[in-house]
Amino acid sequence: MALKMPAKFKSKPSSPLIMRISLVVSFLFHLVLLLSFQDAFPLYTDSEELRTYEVELIRPPVEDMDREEKGAVDIAKPAEEPDPPAEETQDTISLDTEDRRYVDYAQAVKERLRANWSYPQEARNHLIEGSLHVLFSLNREGALTRLEIRRSSGHEILDGEAARAVRSASPFPPFPAHITVSRLNIEVDFDYRITSRRKKQEEEKNGIVE
Repeated sequence: MALKMPAKFKSKPSSPLIMRISLVVSFLFHLVLLLSFQDAFPLYTDSEELRTYEVELIRPPVEDMDREEKGAVDIAKPAEEPDPPAEETQDTISLDTEDRRYVDYAQAVKERLRANWSYPQEARNHLIEGSLHVLFSLNREGALTRLEIRRSSGHEILDGEAARAVRSASPFPPFPAHITVSRLNIEVDFDYRITSRRKKQEEEKNGIVE
């Protein structure tokens, strides 16, 4: 026996109203779906300008670190510029100077030279005489910084003894406060002379005089 649907349950053709309702429902569904998606993944669509941030690196204190760690962490510092050297000032005197600033100091230098200067025995034996002019320089501490024989005696033995005497007398006394120069040049004449009596004795001793 075949089943038959009652006439009241037979489908009726879709009306335009139903289609409109379907479109509205579909639109609302998609709108809700879009809003849900935007809440989950917000979109930044505002035109606010980008902000710039500056980051400053601060080095931690290194006082408690040992030297090796400190050397590894320290940022290289530019080398400090050395102070410009003070302008050198100088003056030149002789041991017989009459300048009141240097009289006492020149006398001290003269005494120091006399204590270290001698007539070479070999020169005395050969009756060698002569004179020479020496220039030497001292710094404020009295240290010898320069030695020059300006005029030779013509005898190496005499020149060498004068130079030795200056070096042996160094260092000289430091400059007193009233001497303000940084370098003092001192001129000295070394005169090697044998007195007539002594010369005659040496000549007789060496058989030069009959």
